[in-house]
Amino acid sequence: MHLLALDWMMLIEKLVLIAVIITVSLVVAMYLTYGERKVAAFLQDRRGPNRAGPAGLLQPLADGLKLFFKEEIIPNSSNRFLFVLGPCLAMLTAMMSCAVVPWGSDFTMFGRTISLQIADVNIGILYVFGVVSMGVYGIMIGGWASNNKFSLLAALRGASQVISYELAMGISLIALLMMTNTLSLKTIVEQQMNGSWWNVVYQPLGFLIFFVCAMAECNRAPFDLPEAESELNMGYHQEYSSMKLGFYLFSEYINMFISSIIMATLFFGGYDIPFVNEANLAPNLAAVLGVVCLLGKSLIFIFVFMWIRWTLPRFRYDQLMNLGWKALIPLALLNMVGTAVIELWKQ
Repeated sequence: MHLLALDWMMLIEKLVLIAVIITVSLVVAMYLTYGERKVAAFLQDRRGPNRAGPAGLLQPLADGLKLFFKEEIIPNSSNRFLFVLGPCLAMLTAMMSCAVVPWGSDFTMFGRTISLQIADVNIGILYVFGVVSMGVYGIMIGGWASNNKFSLLAALRGASQVISYELAMGISLIALLMMTNTLSLKTIVEQQMNGSWWNVVYQPLGFLIFFVCAMAECNRAPFDLPEAESELNMGYHQEYSSMKLGFYLFSEYINMFISSIIMATLFFGGYDIPFVNEANLAPNLAAVLGVVCLLGKSLIFIFVFMWIRWTLPRFRYDQLMNLGWKALIPLALLNMVGTAVIELWKQ
């Protein structure tokens, strides 16, 4: 009975943690739309949202209510089941990738030690890649089910773009895995906390390749060819309205948030607090500050994502493919071979 009670307590802890992480991810994604507009306004010397609430802080709530109350339209010529499945799949895969992220060190409450990680699997990186790879099915299914040639063309662009840049991203991570000898995200963070430097010091080229590929995976400008409204009328979600469109838009911002968290975890120490020895802090204080630090690192990456979007023009599609196949993949292979030589030499 005692073991059964412990199992129930652990289940409740995990369910609460899942609810908190999903809620935080949704709120962050909601206010990233506000941040995007403010960053764009700053770079373009204008005000941005300033009407709904103080400093426009209620603008995301107004946008959400607008999406909820807009008329929901499903084209008669579409495949109804797949038309609904597309945005649901995009949103689901975006949320699933946060399951293996270590958000902080252990937290003690009511005499129990609570891990701030939903699942500490020893193949965490492979899990993230598997889930992210499934996200393209949401784009493909939505574009095909719409029975619209522009949407289908955008979906094909999205699929080929994801496949191309996932290769370079995966190869860039192989070099990192050679150094860490583990696929567990939590172990990678602990190695950086116990070592002298973060992984970005040892793998600057790998981080740069990963960062560029992350922008392409998230369909962020200048890699937003699946949503090139000037060429495709709007993109793969052209026929969508109401919250189905909202799911696609939200999934993009959640993917950007989780990608920033993953980059901070792999290359910038995760929840490691710079210039602070966590051993000198109370465990709960160190856990809370670690979560804040991880979120702060991710917000820096998100700002850079937005900065690049409102600074650089969109690539042509041939330029996009050339960058992926002729530049990033050879650089990732070169980085992998160089890392392998260094690791062998160290032995």
